[in-house]
Amino acid sequence: MKKLFTNLTFWVLTAIATGALLGHFKPDTAIEMKVLGDKFIWVVKLFILPIIFLTISLGISGMGDLKKVGKVGGKALIYFEVVTTFALLIGIFIANLIQPGKGVIASGTPGANVDQYREGAQSFSWMDIFSENKTIQVLLFSILFGIFLSKYAKSKPIIDILTKASKVVFKALHWVMILAPIGAFGGMAYTIGKHGIGSLVPLGKLMISVCTTMAIFIFAVLGYILNYYKISLWKFLKYIREELLIVLGTSSSEAALPSLMEKLERMGCSKPVVGLVVPAGYSFNLDGTTIYLSMATLFLAQVFGIQLSLEQIITVIGILMVTSKGAAGVTGSGFVVLASTLSALKVIPIEGLALLLGVDRFMSEARAITNFIGNGVATIFLANNEGEFDRKKMEYAFGHIDETEDILKDNFNIK
Repeated sequence: MKKLFTNLTFWVLTAIATGALLGHFKPDTAIEMKVLGDKFIWVVKLFILPIIFLTISLGISGMGDLKKVGKVGGKALIYFEVVTTFALLIGIFIANLIQPGKGVIASGTPGANVDQYREGAQSFSWMDIFSENKTIQVLLFSILFGIFLSKYAKSKPIIDILTKASKVVFKALHWVMILAPIGAFGGMAYTIGKHGIGSLVPLGKLMISVCTTMAIFIFAVLGYILNYYKISLWKFLKYIREELLIVLGTSSSEAALPSLMEKLERMGCSKPVVGLVVPAGYSFNLDGTTIYLSMATLFLAQVFGIQLSLEQIITVIGILMVTSKGAAGVTGSGFVVLASTLSALKVIPIEGLALLLGVDRFMSEARAITNFIGNGVATIFLANNEGEFDRKKMEYAFGHIDETEDILKDNFNIK
């Protein structure tokens, strides 16, 4: 019993359930809890850029072979494009098969304001990705700084300082993660209090379709990718369960990004691969967002009774293959990108976005979880592909190696 009450997973689950109950029975009070979720995410975000900088700089400086760094980066971009295209095609296929928008009344959400998203769509550009996305900026700077450290002969004192700083940052992060239940409580309470369970009913078919599609993608596509290297998806999900619950409670995959990077290293992925792939993946490997964008586009076409031709569907695929890559770098995230997609298509009324406003917050949780798992799987796959993965560490992290036996082998040379 004592172990249960010191388990972070238990407290995050309890916080999510309590927040949902408060949101249902005391919505006005629950809405005020939004500040708890926002503040927790804000504090965690303070760690993201320093961790990316320290992880990449130290990783590259210790790697030695700079050609390998470029090779990993190139493979990562190819992997992102291939896997997100799979996600896009699966989303379009299931949306056409189930047709979640059929029978939904387009005027079901009167008075919803979509002007901000229309304006965001008109101003969407690739420059926004680099000007607003600090993650990419720090990623590029860290790579250059890591190269400098590896080439500069007297860089050891700098590396020693950064190593000590890294230990301090991760230790501080562990203390912050103790507050995860408070953040999860605030995020869930606000979501239920603001939108209410009743808001899900009119668009329940869309939500079920999107969540089912994401589940198929995770267990079929991502499961197959891990299975290629004989790694169990179930065991990986169990290993990161606390992070998944934090993402669920806060609706933000960034809330668990630093912890994911640490856990991936602990399970055997090398520091340079983790440092390169995870930050880049948060901008270019948005599997959940891609599925949502494709299904939402076809959903709105079905709502308005618009039968898209094969040529138009191919156009949707082409547009989303580009715009979905910028979802993390634009204010308003996936919703603005969806607006830009509809504007470019010029077939589906952009006013249809009003239908999705009520349930977007709920679906953002499914998107965030899918994005989160997708980036973890991408890192594991690329680490294995590059020979930068320690399976013994993975077995130990997954709980397959007895700690006492391991210590005996290391200290007494027991075979």
